This record gives sequence, C-alpha cells and structure tokens, in this order.
Amino acid sequence: MCQSALLKRLPRLLQPNQLAIFEACLIGLVSGLAAVSLKQGTGAIGEWRLHLAHQYPVWLVLPAVGSVGGFLCGLLIERAAPEATGSGIPQVKAALGHVSIALNARVAIVKLLSTLLSLGSGLTLGRQGPTVQIGAAIAAQLSDWVPTSPDHRRQLIAAGAAAGLAAGFNAPIAGVLLVVEELLQDVSGLTLGTAILASFVGAVVSRLLGGGGLNVNMTGLHTSFSIAELPLFIGLGILAGLLGSLFNRGILLSLQFNRRVLKVGLPWRIGFAGLISGLAVAFLPAVLRDTSGLQGVWITSELGWKITAAIFVTNFLLTMIAFGSGAPGGLFAPSLILGSALGYLVSTAAQNIQGMGIPLGVEFGEGLVTTLALTGMGAFFSAVTRGPITAIVIVFEMTTNFNLVLPLMIGSVTAYLVAETTYNGSIYKHLLASNGIHLKPETAIDTRLSGLTAADIMQRRVKTVSSQMTLDEAMQAFARSHHRGFPVVDSGKLVGIITQADLTRITDRQLAGDQFLNLIMTPNPVTVSPTDPLTQVLYLLNRFKVSRLPVLDRRKLLGIITRADIIRAEADKLSGDKQAGLKIEPSYVVYQTRAPSIGQGRLLVPIANPQTAESLLQMAAAIARERNYELECLQVILISRHQSPAETAVSTTISRRLLKRAARLGEEWQIPVHTQVRVTHDIAYAILEAIKDRHIDLLLMGWKGNTSTPERVFGSVVDTLIRQASCEIVLVKTPPSASHDAPPTLDRWLIPTAGGPNSRQAIQLLPAFARLTQQPQVFLCQVHQAEQLPSDLEALKDAMVFLSNRLRCPVVLRSVCANSVSEAVVDLAQKDQCDVIVLGATREGLLQQVINGNIPEEIARQCACTVILVRGAIE
Repeated sequence: MCQSALLKRLPRLLQPNQLAIFEACLIGLVSGLAAVSLKQGTGAIGEWRLHLAHQYPVWLVLPAVGSVGGFLCGLLIERAAPEATGSGIPQVKAALGHVSIALNARVAIVKLLSTLLSLGSGLTLGRQGPTVQIGAAIAAQLSDWVPTSPDHRRQLIAAGAAAGLAAGFNAPIAGVLLVVEELLQDVSGLTLGTAILASFVGAVVSRLLGGGGLNVNMTGLHTSFSIAELPLFIGLGILAGLLGSLFNRGILLSLQFNRRVLKVGLPWRIGFAGLISGLAVAFLPAVLRDTSGLQGVWITSELGWKITAAIFVTNFLLTMIAFGSGAPGGLFAPSLILGSALGYLVSTAAQNIQGMGIPLGVEFGEGLVTTLALTGMGAFFSAVTRGPITAIVIVFEMTTNFNLVLPLMIGSVTAYLVAETTYNGSIYKHLLASNGIHLKPETAIDTRLSGLTAADIMQRRVKTVSSQMTLDEAMQAFARSHHRGFPVVDSGKLVGIITQADLTRITDRQLAGDQFLNLIMTPNPVTVSPTDPLTQVLYLLNRFKVSRLPVLDRRKLLGIITRADIIRAEADKLSGDKQAGLKIEPSYVVYQTRAPSIGQGRLLVPIANPQTAESLLQMAAAIARERNYELECLQVILISRHQSPAETAVSTTISRRLLKRAARLGEEWQIPVHTQVRVTHDIAYAILEAIKDRHIDLLLMGWKGNTSTPERVFGSVVDTLIRQASCEIVLVKTPPSASHDAPPTLDRWLIPTAGGPNSRQAIQLLPAFARLTQQPQVFLCQVHQAEQLPSDLEALKDAMVFLSNRLRCPVVLRSVCANSVSEAVVDLAQKDQCDVIVLGATREGLLQQVINGNIPEEIARQCACTVILVRGAIE
C-alpha cells in the first residue's frame, strides 16, 4: 500500500520530536472528529426516537427501539470486534499494561457505530468512555503504520486516550490528568508533551465543530462557599463515597449476573437491557426521556426533590443494568449525572432540616444549591473512578468557575477516601480482575528491564550461510544443526535470513535442488542494533512473529538473538537477590547414593514437603517407567549466605529419611534411584547444579499454585528454574487436602491445548500418568475467542487419536468459546468434576506472563484439584 509505505518513511523524514508533534496533532484531529460524530449521531438518533414516541404510544416505542437497537449493537460487536464492549477504558489500561488486546482502526470504527446504536436506543450510559477507547485505538493503528518502539507506542496510545476524553468533555487538562492519574502513571517529558498536544487539538476540534461536553448551560452560574458550609460538603463527600462504592459493586454484580445466570449471547443481553431501559424511561416525565434531559437535572431544580430522587434511583439502576449487559458506553457521564442529583438532594435535605428548627448556620440560596450540585458531580465521579484530581479538573473545565475549586477538592477527596476505605480499587481495576487480568506495577517492570540491551543478550558466534548456497546444501545444513534458522551473509553483509518455514517454498514452487538459496530466503529481515533495549527486542519479536533477530551495525552482522537467549539473560534480572553483595558459593553434596546407570535418561525430583513427597514420587516413577528413565531424588538444605556450604555442619537425618522412601518406591517400580543431599545458599541454583552435574532430562517438582512474592510469576525458585533449566520441566500443584495418608485422586483429567509443542508434550505425558489410576477419563479441550474459529483442529484430533490408542479409555473432545482462558478452564473443570488439569505453556509465554498476567497461576488458584504445568526443553 502506498499510504502504508509513506507512513513507514516518516521516521526517516522527521526528527523524533517532529514525529511526535505530527503524531499528536493527527491523533487529536481524528479523535476530535470521532467525538463530534458520536455526539451529533447520538443526538440525531435520540431525536428520532423521541419523535416516534410522540406519534405512537410511548410505552411501546421506547422499549421496542431500546431492544432492537440493543440487539443490533450487540450483533455488530459480536461479529466485528468483541473488544468494543463496555466503556473501553479497561481495555486501554490492559493494552498499556502489555496485555495482548486488540486496539486498531477496526475496533475504533465498531466502537463508534455500536455506541451510536446503544446510546441512541436510550441506554443510560455515557459517550466519553468510548471516545477514550476510540482515541487510543486510532493511536494504536497509527503506531502500527509508523514503525516505532514499544515505549513510544504506549505513549501514543495514552495520548490517544487523553485526546478522546478531552474531545468528549471539551476538557484538555482533564485528558492529560487521566493519563497521569489512571492510565499510564508516567510524567516523563515525551509522555506529557504528546498527551498535552493531542488533548489540546482534540478539544479544539470538538469545540469548533460543536462537539461540546455535557448538554448543560454552564454560563452565568452563581456559586458560593463559606467555612460555615464546610460540614455540608464533607457530608456530601461521605455520602458520595458510600454510594459510589455501592455503585461499583452493583456494576460488578450485574456483570456476573449476565455471565453466569443469563448465559445468552451479547445481542440478547444488550437487547434485554434496552427493553428494560425503554420501559423505565417511558414512565419518567417527557422532558427526561432524552439523556440530555437527565444531564440537566442539577440546573433545573424546579423539578423538585421527589422527581430528582426518582431520577437518581432510576439512573443508578439502569446504568448498572446497561453496563452489566456489555453495552458500549461509559460511566463518566452517568457518574456526573448521579453526583449532580445527589448534590441537589443533599441541599434539599439540609434546607428541610433547617426548616424544622434545627439550626445549621447556613443561608440557602441559588449559589449554594448550585455549588452542592456541581460538587456532587466531582465527588461521585471521584468515588467511582478513584481519580479525584481528574474529577476536580473535569468539573472546573466545564464551568471555568474558580469559586468551585475548594468545594470540589473537599468533596472529591472526601469521597475518594471513603470509597477506598469501603471498597478498595477503581472500577476499572475490578473490571480487569473479573476477566483474569491483574496488571503489575509498571515501575517494577521498567526496573527489571532497564539494564539489558541487544549486545548483552546476543550470541556472538553465529553460524551463517551464503545466498549462493544450493537448496540441497541448505537442507543438509538444517539436518546437521539444531538451529531453526540461519542469517544469510554475503561479503560480510547481511542480505537475508533463512528459516525452516522458508524450506516449504522448495516444494510449493517445485524448485530444483541445484538452485540457489536466494530464491527462498527472506530478504531485508527485521533487525536490531546492539544498543537497542530489551523492551525493543521483545516488541519486535512479538509484533513480527519471528523467533530470532540479527544484530547489525551498519549491515555488519554482530550476533543473533533468539527467544531462548532472552529467557536466559533476563533470568539474572528477575532473580536478583536482595543480598547481592554476598557471593553465592556452589552447593556442596553431603550425602549421596548411586544405583546402576541402565536408563535412557534421568528424571530429577527435588523433595521438600513430606506431605506431598509421596504423590510427586509416584508421578515421577510413572514417567520414569514409561520413558525408561532413572530417578534422581534431591533434598536441599538451605543455609545463611554468611556461611560456606562446604564448611557448615548440617544434620541429614530427616533428608535421608525422605530419600529412603524414594529408594523403596524405586524397588517397587523396578526403577534405578539415585539420591543426594546438597547444602546451598540458594535452592534454585542447587537444583540447576544438580541438573548440570547429573545430565538431567526432565525435572519434576512441586508447585504451590500461587506466589506472594512481588514481581514473581510462580515463585522465586520456580521462576529461576523455568527460565534457566535447559531440560523439560513438569510442575505439579497438589490439592491442599493431599497428604501421605490421603493422596490426591487422579481419575478425571482435563487437558486444554492450543496445538503448540508444549501442549503436545503435555499430552504425551498422559500414558505415563494413566499408570496411577485404574479408570482414567480424559477431557481434551481447546479454548478460543468468540470472534475466532478454533485454530489447529487437526492437532486437536491427532491428540485425541493418540490418547485413545495409548490409553484405551474414554477421551472427550471439546471446543470452548470464551473471552477468558482461565475462566473457561476453571468452569469446565468444575462442571466435569476433574481431578487433574494438565497445561502446556510455551517458554516465551512464561516470560510474557511477568507482564501480561499468569494464566496457569489463575487456574491453580481457583481450582482445588491437581494442576500440572509442562514446559519443554530449551534448545
């Protein structure tokens, strides 16, 4: 595409600062246009809906329009972009937290159209949340068109979100604060500069074209505030904090109800919510049947407290129903509406109390009532979003009234503190958690990755091939090597790369073996420079779906980086010890026994917990018997860093008792069993030394299923082993109730599979594990998202055939459609009453779980059964 080619040339034509300015202006312009289109479109559809309600019975028109519009909205999202559900802000937070969630032009368009349908149909949601996702999606699409670093991409997405909020509210400062306070939490110069410029452009475009904020007249406001009125504003903040927490809980309960009770498709859920909203609004006064009517509650006090209270309750409930259905729409505008109504009700209640003869020392007038209503807007917004600064600035920018700043600060901060005390965390954090996404602090990630560059992790000795090598010679080179790809170098310059995937072109194009390699190689491959940080390397590997990156300096090949190199290099960063000043000495073997070396390989079992040792040894023996392996049992004694392992006296009585149990089991299974006891400063490194010294092929060890250690995925020891151990690894989490006298039941097995190499290795372990039970049953499943067809069904069928032939027991094949892998697996395990879940996880996936969240940990934490995680050997 010419457009794409032109955009890719921009980084070469512009300086970095100039490129950032250009991108920010473009993002702000498009976000502003989208916000204006959304406002004008929802207004036009709303007028059409009200026009029909005047011509025909309102109790028939509003529910009909709501249900049909909601159904069409859900159908559009389900078919085109499932990521467009809800407000969109949780999706943006997840994308900024390195979670793989689609943000592109398709999502932006679907979000715009579906929000038009949902809001135009009468659902009581806001359009400002969707504009945040639309702006972020536009920025993400631009970053895909223009090559950039992962850090710069995140800054662009944050700037797009800021521009979306600024255009929705005509509040550019609030857009910037949203980035700092809620989304990116970064105050670097580039982040602030890009966000400020994008917000400014978005707000200007929106205001020039009539986008506007809420549909209220903010001019000529009369406000007042005095010290005597302070208790009123504190009380309003407390009430807003309590009701805001209740509102958040209601939103989450509504989502759970739709997912677990209704269990119908998204179109039906949104259509049902539209039907209820239409019926409820039909019984409100005619002036309030449009969203703009509700948004004017705070300024039209002529309605009286009874109607205002009814509006508050109705809007409170209808927003929970609409949002819980998954309808596209935000919580910003509903929060402000509810807050304004709450502020008016508090002022009415205070006037009635004073009218009953209880002196409050306050003179009520139009200025105080207006101030309470506007303060309520900020307070309720702060309680829901947990962004008090953003709340203060949004209301201030909408009114441009400096007299409101102090009461807004009092009400918003009070509401925030009360809400945090009663229900910790913003609504967006809980929404992500309900989908199994737990974002880790960005500062921790940056600290871990900050010191590594491509030069630190690359392999300097690289085997290369020439473009003039024949195809037959290339195939022989692959056959003789364990490498899956080679750089192609001519005259010391990189001209391409050849991988095993490229070899398929020989057959597809029917090429002769004496033709040259340049016919099938990939020219101009993706490369990095030696000074590129690890974040850039990871970004390129994931974006271009490659497994290796050549490292170049002016086209000269310096080295190559594979995914395994990154795992090994980053392990030192991830396992950094707090006592780094004390050197870790090699472990010392204080006890060992040897059996005849007659096996074809060795399986290592570290034994630590006597309660689970029996079940681990049984599994290890079953695998060893199936593969004709010898069993190596290890007990580790940990000592202080201030002591030397070779000179410290330790007692091995308990250790030898555990190891003798393993020796007896070996005699029962007729398997050679070796044992050893090591004294060490670090358990993980003692196990790694045993793996190296004893040439271990497979490591089987216990796993708690969760970790309380910050910045860890599986725990300190397991994290180190799973990244550095070159052998195959099997982690076993046994149920809490398991013990030596009551071993876990292992009859019903659930194997989720994606068809990858480690999934196949997990499946190949089943024949060995089947030795542990008399009547095994196997459930083989694949989880895929709603918008995607099941991938690699052939691999799934092959696995079923393999298990059916080897196990000779029932094997049930299932394909599950779900947005959350962990939730789907947990639900399936509970439904089928499975005893064991076997998971195969790729090595690079384990590395990314540090950033993206840990699916195996989520499954193990929620399931009371045995969970087994398999990771293949590292090349």
